[in-house]
Amino acid sequence: MATAGFTESQLTVRDAVSQLCARFPNTYWQEHDQTEQDPADFHAALARDGWLGIALPEALGGSGLGISEATMMMQTIAESGAGMAGAQSIHANVYATQPLAKFGTPNQLQRTIPNIISGKWRVCFGVTEPNTGLDTLRLSTIATKQADGSGYRVTGQKIWITCAQVAAKMILLARTTPLQEVRKPSEGLSLFCIDLDRSQPGLEMRRIKKMGGRAVDANEVFFDGYAIPADSLVGAEGQGFKIILHGMNAERCLLAGEALGLGYAALAKAAEYARNRNVFRRPIGQNQGIAHPLAEAYMRLEAAKLATYHAARLYDASKADESIRQDEIGVACNSAKYLAAEAAFAACERAVLTHGGMGYAVEYDVERYFRECLVPRIAPVSREMILNYVSEKVLRLPRSY
Repeated sequence: MATAGFTESQLTVRDAVSQLCARFPNTYWQEHDQTEQDPADFHAALARDGWLGIALPEALGGSGLGISEATMMMQTIAESGAGMAGAQSIHANVYATQPLAKFGTPNQLQRTIPNIISGKWRVCFGVTEPNTGLDTLRLSTIATKQADGSGYRVTGQKIWITCAQVAAKMILLARTTPLQEVRKPSEGLSLFCIDLDRSQPGLEMRRIKKMGGRAVDANEVFFDGYAIPADSLVGAEGQGFKIILHGMNAERCLLAGEALGLGYAALAKAAEYARNRNVFRRPIGQNQGIAHPLAEAYMRLEAAKLATYHAARLYDASKADESIRQDEIGVACNSAKYLAAEAAFAACERAVLTHGGMGYAVEYDVERYFRECLVPRIAPVSREMILNYVSEKVLRLPRSY
């Protein structure tokens, strides 16, 4: 990847993370994909070097860097050959902690953040539900306050919760005021930082078998009167949706970086194969039918890269500049995620086709990349919803959802 235009801190992150990732070759990720085994030692290595706190305050043991540097870290991890699985093993630790770091109480921060940064506790993000999908404002998981004020009882279901099997903490969004009792659907939702205590009643997890990223678990999580203490509430009760927006835009940037890394990794594999594979007594890369699609895939990734790091810079700048509107940040971050996901898909598809029959073989890695490249197109928000959002916010067209 060209280095022009990046800050010294971003390039330092890239170099250091690349060196760490070099200890985990493609064979490591092939094995963990096939056995569906969590890359716990990879997560531990990142924790030992302090990378889990890259965008968290120095006062809490973090590096105090921005989402720009965190995006570079995620791109580097994916590009190393770890793909989406490697990136997703720490994904929530980076973005789901942003709302907690901003709105958590001093006690919550001192108790939780250092353990996340050290790798002692892993984190998952509990928002998506099976019956609401992207309609977050109508989620039905409820947190009912106990009469004695000691805490809440959570009842409901979450789905597609990454790393729930290995997480000690969940950042949970639940409704504390029934939908019919609020003025606007965005009200009455509250954010919690809860323990996932498997020994306590009212908590059940079921792993979802999936196409790609098999090294990290995805789950259905069921709550049935699960007890959580009052001090697990993050920020003010009923303000949870506004709070999680601080993490959602960050997540768009991180996921865009991961998609870029995956696309560049696939493209590198394809170019190497095209240089060395000889058919009809010449390298297949000499044929424009091979070369031109690869060149086009590269240019798409480069364009998406510009959008991604523009969005990340805007997100970071907004912390000090209140004149930057949230809509402006949202458009930039969603656009970056869309463009990077599409560019990654084009690169991964072309990488498989360049390899021909060998693109179907596990040892060449591109089949794994192709399975994983669908993730950023689907999650955490679909392409269609991003197009809806940009239509409304930029083109001022009537809202369609």
